Amino acid sequence: MKNILNKKLIQRYSRQIILKDVGPIGQKKIINSKVLVVGAGGLGCPVIDYLSRAGVGNIGIVDNDKVNISNIHRQSLYTSKDVGKFKVNIAKKKVKLINPQIKIKTFKVRIDNKNIEKIFKNYDFIVDGSDNFKTKFLLNKYCLNHKKILIVGAISKMDGHIFTFDYKNKNNPCLKCFYQTEPSDEILNCEYEGILGPVAGIVGNIQAIEVLKKILKIGDKSDKKILILDLSKLDFRRVEFKKKTGCICKK
Repeated sequence: MKNILNKKLIQRYSRQIILKDVGPIGQKKIINSKVLVVGAGGLGCPVIDYLSRAGVGNIGIVDNDKVNISNIHRQSLYTSKDVGKFKVNIAKKKVKLINPQIKIKTFKVRIDNKNIEKIFKNYDFIVDGSDNFKTKFLLNKYCLNHKKILIVGAISKMDGHIFTFDYKNKNNPCLKCFYQTEPSDEILNCEYEGILGPVAGIVGNIQAIEVLKKILKIGDKSDKKILILDLSKLDFRRVEFKKKTGCICKK
């Protein structure tokens, strides 16, 4: 662990260092943490943005898409000038402008069974910002098997879901426990269902908060619960769920 917080670092992070749950020791934990963000879209952008501002020392970004003009209304790291460029390249440049001291590694690929081990092995916290259930369940299985912490987000229309899974605790359920059957990807596809831009920002920022809580080991535990947001009514509720009989996490 880096043991020195120099004057510049103290100034940069002063507003969170003064929090009793952070302090100098907590800030060092943040600086020494390694977080991988899968998907640099509507959810990934605010996660990457705020984790870099918080001082997360090592951030990995996985995405193989290019910026489309339809992305701009909800993907906050990009502007009209970025259309046609790879998201990971633009995201890295923006993060370096926000916080030049952190390390950024990009992966211009789509996660699959062949590359997941090589990419994920060096990260302790995984944030899912993907837009399909195949990827979400792949991340779930890997993090379960390797006892990593996984923060899952999903958005559609004016709704959001956030899951926090700490697979170091074998008693916790997994993503498969919540979904009785594999849902259709159309419910996560903004092209079909639509999305109000700020919904992505709200859910992504909550994911970033969950990561920081896990790094610092503070706050109310969100394991075994899903946070459901209905922003048309400004309704936030948490629903508890349990391990499902026959699920992969029961083996």
